[in-house]
Amino acid sequence: MLKSMNAIEYTEVDEYSAFLPERFRALVRPPTDSWWTWRSTRVHIARAADPSAAVRVMVIHGAGGHAGALWPGAAVVAAQGAEVFAPDLPLYGRTEVRDPGNIRYRDWVDLLCELIVAEKASDPRPLILFGASMGGLLAYEAAARTGIVDAVVATCLLDTADVAAREAAARWAILGRNAPRTLPVIAKVAGKLRVPVRWLTPMSAMSNNPALARLCASDPLGGGGRIPLGFLADWFTFAHTEPEDYRGPAVTLAHPGADRWTPPQLSERFLSRIAGPTNAVRLENCGHFPVEDPGLTQLEATARSVLAAVARS
Repeated sequence: MLKSMNAIEYTEVDEYSAFLPERFRALVRPPTDSWWTWRSTRVHIARAADPSAAVRVMVIHGAGGHAGALWPGAAVVAAQGAEVFAPDLPLYGRTEVRDPGNIRYRDWVDLLCELIVAEKASDPRPLILFGASMGGLLAYEAAARTGIVDAVVATCLLDTADVAAREAAARWAILGRNAPRTLPVIAKVAGKLRVPVRWLTPMSAMSNNPALARLCASDPLGGGGRIPLGFLADWFTFAHTEPEDYRGPAVTLAHPGADRWTPPQLSERFLSRIAGPTNAVRLENCGHFPVEDPGLTQLEATARSVLAAVARS
């Protein structure tokens, strides 16, 4: 059951909003909070409710992110006439987890699928999934599995079955290259051990703005936290839906063009294999965390176009 509490002060929204161009900062409004119980986990969901909106958008973060960090971008989407909500996945944000050492990547997939079903049952309006960073492939996977999503937008489609993608994802290329062999062995004896995210991923490449990269890396709700080795082992070995077998809705890739973490070509290579309609946009001048113009304006236009297409259909 979804419960609204409306009590949290989202101070981090102002911190992240400060990096947006002035025009976009004016669009940001703080979210309200709600909670959803999933298994033994109390899931926090930030929301911008709009009963008059024709379309709803679920914003999905990746490793090192959370709803509050992505809310400035979510608010830009809401300003286009959509109702927006963003869950904090276990280990991040304000979601309360009983045993964080046991959280695995497949838990994120299962949670998102069940949340989509619950949201559609309570509100049948069309639903778009917007995945940022690692959340892009999560959005793709959840859309493929549930079959009830109307569109997918992703800033990244990082397929860990691709050795080049693994090398880009890890702090050291050799770690990512060998992860499917080494991490499961380590996880058998130390799977619950939680290590700082920055030890294993190049958090300095999160943004081309050094101050924003530092904020992401030190945020206790996001990149400043710890993650179980078992989660990483599961992510690097998880079998996603093969793009040739994908039967979900249209996928739009809006990849940052100046991404120093995950090069656009990696995501575009995965996109080119997807069965069904796709579209690709490179966000000019944007780093992995897209806050720069003109790319942010291009992302706004892309969101508006997808929203309009879904509303028409």
